[in-house]
Amino acid sequence: MSLFRSAALISLLTLISRITGLLRENLTAVLFGSNAMTDAFFVAFRLPNLLRRLFAEGAFSQAFVPMLAQARQQGNEVAYQRFIDQTASLMFWFLFGLSVLGAIAAPMLVWMMAGGLATEAQAMMAATEMARWMFPYILPISLVAFASGVLHAEGRFATPAFTPVLLNLSMICAAIAFHDRVDPPVFALTIGVVIGAVMQLALQWWALARIGRRPRLAIRLHALREAWQSAATRTMLARMAPAVLAVSAAQISLIFNTHIASTLGPGRVSWVSFADRLMEFPTALLGVALGTVLLPGLSKASAANDHMGYSKQLDWGLRLSVLLAIPAAIGLWLLAEPLTAVLYHYGRFSQHDVVMTAQAGAAYALGLLGLIGVKVLAPGFYAQQDVRTPVKIALGMLVLTQTLNLITVPWFEHAGLALSISVAALCNALLLLLGLLSRKLYMPEAGWLKFLGQVLGASLAMSALLGWSAQQGWLQWQAMAVSPWLRAFHVLWVIVAAAAIYFTCLRLLGLRLMQFIKP
Repeated sequence: MSLFRSAALISLLTLISRITGLLRENLTAVLFGSNAMTDAFFVAFRLPNLLRRLFAEGAFSQAFVPMLAQARQQGNEVAYQRFIDQTASLMFWFLFGLSVLGAIAAPMLVWMMAGGLATEAQAMMAATEMARWMFPYILPISLVAFASGVLHAEGRFATPAFTPVLLNLSMICAAIAFHDRVDPPVFALTIGVVIGAVMQLALQWWALARIGRRPRLAIRLHALREAWQSAATRTMLARMAPAVLAVSAAQISLIFNTHIASTLGPGRVSWVSFADRLMEFPTALLGVALGTVLLPGLSKASAANDHMGYSKQLDWGLRLSVLLAIPAAIGLWLLAEPLTAVLYHYGRFSQHDVVMTAQAGAAYALGLLGLIGVKVLAPGFYAQQDVRTPVKIALGMLVLTQTLNLITVPWFEHAGLALSISVAALCNALLLLLGLLSRKLYMPEAGWLKFLGQVLGASLAMSALLGWSAQQGWLQWQAMAVSPWLRAFHVLWVIVAAAAIYFTCLRLLGLRLMQFIKP
């Protein structure tokens, strides 16, 4: 399967995941609103998610997938499966212990994450209790990340891309079924998280069994000792160490931002979280999809010393990112308020919540190209088994983000947090690009200046339509009296019209989209 077809498949399945995710967030806004209790859930859910990203999705995948591709390239089937078994065994027992420790230390961790909740004693207690229930989520969801790495190395992208849908559906069903049966009502989402994690793991384990790659978990002590002493797993752990540091920088920044938001008053954590969900829609559809298909492909090209193919894949990913991220960023910026109103302005989610969430959404939009660019450029280093360079850059961005917060938060409050992240993301992507260029790992194909001119010209035409339509007042986004379906229709037709103008202008300017079908 070509990179374009793989990325398109992942994007389609990710679209389904993000739609169900938006439905989940919409239901959360309707049933629970933006208040201290909703903040408590987001804080509690963020804790296990932080550790999952730290030890599983981020650092683990960056070290595991390139080594898996290298082992696959060597053709030793026994050694390949042994590496899978030993990695899964070490991961299982480490995460089991981490889940137990996290549940015990939940009060301290919640205070560190969101000390501002301390002024709301009931919310602080709720966050601690929900964190204890959700810490076991780390174990199955991290094993899901492990299974996804194996499936990606085998060229199977569909199941990992679809799996997050199960978590969203579980949380939606739990919210509807239990919100009036538990106290506090938001605890219903915690039930959905736990059930959803088990469902995701069951699907991934079934997918591994279908291709004969389901790992055999070591239970006996001597087997675990053998796995720990294995040269392959030792090498992977050594490469994970700097990767953990790199991911830690982003997660530490997230902790600081959540803590700052919690001190600004009730609702701020929720506003930023809802805006983050809106921003993640294009980030996942494009950035995650490209990063997912590029890392195995770049790893194989690196293992085969195919320098031209390596550079060509990066060039393709960057062009596709620019092609789609720039208009998406403009659309999110200009339509932040209408999109927020259409998605969340129901039930207990007030007009004030719409405006505040939209402010954070618009700030996130400014850094969308950087956020997506990092997803494309970082695999260029990981495929070379160079994690140190992204680590150094990530640590620098941690310092930059928190320094910017000193300036942006006093001026823009919670939206300043999103603005700092956006600026740091753009700087992160730029430094990664310069690093690849300086090492001659990436050599841009001809025609970039013309391509950028075509994209910017088409984006300008699209921006004119979006700005004019908003000025004319055609879109009555905020009025709750207006039918939700009518509001959604207004937003949808503007988006479709803007996309039509963008791609028509690209064609008139001479850009042929078929060139992106094959890298």
